Amino acid sequence: MAHINAQRDTSLGTIATLAAATTSTVTGPDLDTAQHRGIALFVNITAISGTGATLTVTIRGKSPVGVDYTLLVSAGLIATGQTVLTVYPALPAVTNVTAQSTIPVTTHVDYAITGTSPSVTATISAVLLY
Repeated sequence: MAHINAQRDTSLGTIATLAAATTSTVTGPDLDTAQHRGIALFVNITAISGTGATLTVTIRGKSPVGVDYTLLVSAGLIATGQTVLTVYPALPAVTNVTAQSTIPVTTHVDYAITGTSPSVTATISAVLLY
């Protein structure tokens, strides 16, 4: 796991709250991730229903000229529980879970809910890693 330095790691707290959310694609606000090397997301699904209901979370960076690019995409999450997604240069890459990369100065977290009549209750919180 990434080195935890309580004096330099920064909790962003909850960055998205989904309350019985239905089919949607959301682009999260830009996050100032300067001075940090990575990000850990905690996706906590407390309820999910509907035929084929999934929540997919994407961590995206923004290039110096403002073009978005994908750092990590979760698998389609289909059950309650917590999933941790991490982008950090010292971790081995694990498909849909961990990306071996540094984060750029600006990052954002997007999510998509799909399925037939889906309903998802979840929170997405984040910690910036030094």
